[in-house]
Amino acid sequence: MKHFTAPSDVPSVPELVQKALDVKRNPRRYAQLGNNKTLGLFFFNPSLRTRLSTQKAAQNLGMSVMMMNFNKEGWQLETEAGVIMDGGKAEHVKEAAAVVGQYCDVIGLRTFAKLENAAEDYKETFIQQFKQHAGVPIISLESEIRHPLQSLTDLLTIEDYRIRKNHTQKPKVVLTWAPHVKALPQAVPNSFVEWTKHMDYDLTITHPQGAELSTEFTEGVNIEYDQNKALQEADFVYVKNWSSFANYGKVIEAPDWTITAEKMALTNQAYLMHCLPVRRNLVIADEVLDGSQSIVIEQAGNRETAAQAILQEILLHLNAGESLSDLSESLII
Repeated sequence: MKHFTAPSDVPSVPELVQKALDVKRNPRRYAQLGNNKTLGLFFFNPSLRTRLSTQKAAQNLGMSVMMMNFNKEGWQLETEAGVIMDGGKAEHVKEAAAVVGQYCDVIGLRTFAKLENAAEDYKETFIQQFKQHAGVPIISLESEIRHPLQSLTDLLTIEDYRIRKNHTQKPKVVLTWAPHVKALPQAVPNSFVEWTKHMDYDLTITHPQGAELSTEFTEGVNIEYDQNKALQEADFVYVKNWSSFANYGKVIEAPDWTITAEKMALTNQAYLMHCLPVRRNLVIADEVLDGSQSIVIEQAGNRETAAQAILQEILLHLNAGESLSDLSESLII
């Protein structure tokens, strides 16, 4: 695996999920795989779970880590080709990406949608430019429209709890919109749908009218506008807000979509998931978030495992021609 930015970078999503489960069972098995390798983490927007979990995952593999909040500590980057740079942007992404690639063996990059122009956001400009010019593997720590690291975490979490529950049948997974006071990107729901399509799940998306995601991601997926109907017999309920795609970046008003105990009672004792951070009693009621069906903390803990699985696969690519079995004798501690 050379890059990690979308499912298309991964030979097999189900196999990668299984590899992540193996990492969860033995996180220190390959503690020297990243010796003498450097991971650069570059953030264009705030982060808690992504930053800390990815740093910890790299350290578990013996990697050195450098981090930079680009918006505060770096030059403003120009991304347009052929432009006369006589404005406020001091450096072009071509040079910035190439220089960072001189210092780092792997680059993790986190960007954020401006929510002003769908066509511009959906180009994933920074991720694509870094892939083109850095010369080293790129990991998306979230782009304007995707969050693949979160999505692998989500699939890992579902599979882990399926095993615990001894659930052998196809699980019903419901992605439900919930209210929010701010306009949030579509990255997490887009990516969750995109990755879940590769699994043997019964996926339903439920949201109010006007909250439709881009058909680029939802084609072929069941969409139900009645939240109560969608939640019936669900095994996993993934709660997330997103802003309008059709009326791009606008907040959708539907306060009665908050997830409550009454709504969770419609499910098949479903596990409750959310990527965090979450606004209590707006997105999810306290009694649900603090209840026995909530697995949001374990889900967040799995961010480290997912990141480690990705780094492990990329490091193997850098050690071209070698496999974990080939390296086992020298790497296992």
